[in-house]
Amino acid sequence: MNIRARNVCAAASVSMCLLCAGAHAEPVRTPVPDARPVLLAALQSADGTAHGVLTGEMADAITKRFEATSPIYIDVSTERRYREPGCSRLKVLFWQEGVRLPEAKAPRKQTIEFGINYCATGLPPKSLL
Repeated sequence: MNIRARNVCAAASVSMCLLCAGAHAEPVRTPVPDARPVLLAALQSADGTAHGVLTGEMADAITKRFEATSPIYIDVSTERRYREPGCSRLKVLFWQEGVRLPEAKAPRKQTIEFGINYCATGLPPKSLL
């Protein structure tokens, strides 16, 4: 293989690595004291998703109590948009890595997932249509 062909192959390999790395990049996470700003961000997002990381005294206390190895992450995605402007059915996921539960043999990832009907006003929608 000549030098030109090697350079083209090397450039193609680097480009593929960059594309793959970009596809698996972590989402941008906004530090928040509670989930409400992440819920509102998901309602306003074009793709219906938002990501945050819980901060503050409560988050620190939970992380310390369970000897976790990561912050508490929040992921919100829109399951359904309602006719009422600014209202959606949201899927909310809180998760943390390396949580050590009492009597557990090893630390592990713990998650809490729930759905909520939520509007930008902070209230539930008037109708689920």
